Amino acid sequence: MSTAYQPDSLKEALRLRGETGAIPFAGGTDLMVRHKNWTGVPPAFPRDVLFLSPLRELQILERQGETLVVGAGVTFSRIAAFPETPEVLRRAVLSIAAPAIRNIATMTGNVCNASPAGDAICALYALEASVETRSIDSIRAVPIMQFITGPGHTILKKDELVTAIRIPLKPANIQVFRKVGTRKANALAKLSFAAVGTVKGGMIDALSLSFGAVGPTVVRSTELEKQMVGKTLAELKGIIPSLLNDYGATIVPIDDQRSTAAYRKQVALNLLESFLKKIGDREWGSFK
Repeated sequence: MSTAYQPDSLKEALRLRGETGAIPFAGGTDLMVRHKNWTGVPPAFPRDVLFLSPLRELQILERQGETLVVGAGVTFSRIAAFPETPEVLRRAVLSIAAPAIRNIATMTGNVCNASPAGDAICALYALEASVETRSIDSIRAVPIMQFITGPGHTILKKDELVTAIRIPLKPANIQVFRKVGTRKANALAKLSFAAVGTVKGGMIDALSLSFGAVGPTVVRSTELEKQMVGKTLAELKGIIPSLLNDYGATIVPIDDQRSTAAYRKQVALNLLESFLKKIGDREWGSFK
């Protein structure tokens, strides 16, 4: 039988995590599904559980200089309502489940669940977010692309907790999020697409693109992005065919109960093509 811990401070939580290796539990919307049991029977957690939601240290949601700091206990609803939240992340958050779930679920839980279909994760890749982790005697800041290593797998150590997600607040006049699902609400993504960038003087000044649910982790290629940065909008239109070919090699989805690999790949490339053409035509704001 597992033991439940409810620490009074982050320091105590880190001590308990180090001593027991207990499962961190904030919103619990993923954990309760993963460890569900028969009706009327408590969840079958494989080891002790560490309840973190009451900790004030994990409820921080604020701008610190040019960074948005989202504490590990902050819910999706608070993120969506916060005025400093980047628009691409707001749209991703509002596509998740229903309001009742968003009132409980946390973005850190979404990240630690490490599903390639995680909607917030797709946006965080495009925003170049980092994950802050702590143990009783150390603190790390890990780029999200390095933190998540595969479906359900991260580099979080057994004595660490994720304490915050840090998001650079860079100027961006392109912020796009698209989710393809069976329906508009309460649906897991068949695939998702996020884009963050800046066009200045008819030239691509910065651009990051990410694709969810089309690989073992969210797909983002900084090498292919370099081919677009510095191009004029006319030049960008000219290299769209080669970009689609190159991105096609990085997008390697699977068949599952929600979709087929062939569908996912084709729709991902269709979204990319439509997005790039709209940038070239100076209509990126119409890409909804």
